Amino acid sequence: MSTSGLSRLLANFPNCRIAVLGDMMLDVYLWGRVTRISPEAPVPVVNVQRRTSCLGGAANVLRNVATLRARGFAFGVVGNDPAGEEVVRSFEKYGIEAGSVIRDFSRQTTEKRRVIAGGQQLCREDYEDTHMVDDALRRRMVDGIVAQIRNREIDAVIFEDYHKGVLAEWMLEEIIAEAAESGVVTALDPKPGSMRPVKGLTVMKPNRVEAFALAGMADTGVAGPPAEDPALAAVAAKLREEWAPKHLLISLAAQGMALYDGDREPQVIPTRAREVFDVSGAGDTVTATFALALVSGADPVEAAELANRAAGVVVGKMGTFPVEFEELAATLP
Repeated sequence: MSTSGLSRLLANFPNCRIAVLGDMMLDVYLWGRVTRISPEAPVPVVNVQRRTSCLGGAANVLRNVATLRARGFAFGVVGNDPAGEEVVRSFEKYGIEAGSVIRDFSRQTTEKRRVIAGGQQLCREDYEDTHMVDDALRRRMVDGIVAQIRNREIDAVIFEDYHKGVLAEWMLEEIIAEAAESGVVTALDPKPGSMRPVKGLTVMKPNRVEAFALAGMADTGVAGPPAEDPALAAVAAKLREEWAPKHLLISLAAQGMALYDGDREPQVIPTRAREVFDVSGAGDTVTATFALALVSGADPVEAAELANRAAGVVVGKMGTFPVEFEELAATLP
C-alpha cells in the first residue's frame, strides 16, 4: 500500500465524529527519586518531586481521537470526587464533548496512581468501585448515543470495556442494531469475563492475552510467525464464530498485529516500533486510529497499517500518551 494513500486517509480524520462509551479513568504519575531504604520495612523510600495526570481507559481513547483532530463524544460515569472533576476538566482541555458524562454518587472515579523513580515503576495504587452502574444511568447513555446515530451526528461508536461496571450486553446490542441501519462503525476493545459474546460489531480488537482468555483457551506461547501459529488461528476462528465481527484485529506486541477478515488468509502487519519504553495506552491508540481510518474510507488492511504506525509512536514514550496527528503524519513520508 502507498504512503500517499494512507496520507489521504489521515487527512480526513478531522472530519470524523466518534462516540466512546465505556470505563472512564484517571491515570496519575508520582515522579521521584530513591536515596534510601525504609527503616520500617525493606522497601525504597521515594521522595516524590512532582505529580502528573492524564486521561485513562475509555477516556484515553477519546484523548487519542482528539489529538488525531477528530471530534470526540464521551459517554460514561465518574464519581462525585476530585478525580472525576479532573477527568471532566481534561475533556474540556482537549475539546471533547463531555455533556453525557454522568456523575454517579454511588461510586468513586477509577484512579490509578503509579510511583516512578529512576525511570522504573515501583508500584501502582488503584482506587475504584467496580459494581454495576445502575440501569437507569445506562439507559441514559444508550439513548444519547442512539439519538446521535439517528440524527447522523456520529460516524463511529467505540465500546471500551475495562470490567469496571459500565457496559452490559444489552447496551451493545441496542447500539449495534441502530448503527448497522445507519452505516455507523462499531468497535469493541473487550475485557475477558466481562460479558457474553455480542454479535454484529464492525471490529473487535483484543490483544493476544485477551483473545486467548475470551476464547477460553490456554496460550502455550508464540509458535513462530503469526500466520503460521495454529493456536492463534484456532483462537481467531472461535472468536469469529462466537462474536461474528466483520473484522477481528488481534494485537501481538512485538509481532505486530494479525487481521482476520472474511475468508482471506490472516493479514499480518509487522510492528513499526523502534524502541519500546512503555506499552501503557497503546491498545487505546490502536482502537481509536483503526476506527478513524475505517470511517475515513480505509480498507481493513490500510486501517491496521495506520493503527500499527500510531502504536509504534506511543510505545516509544514513557507513560500514557496519545498519538498526535503530526506524529502519525511524520511516519508517512
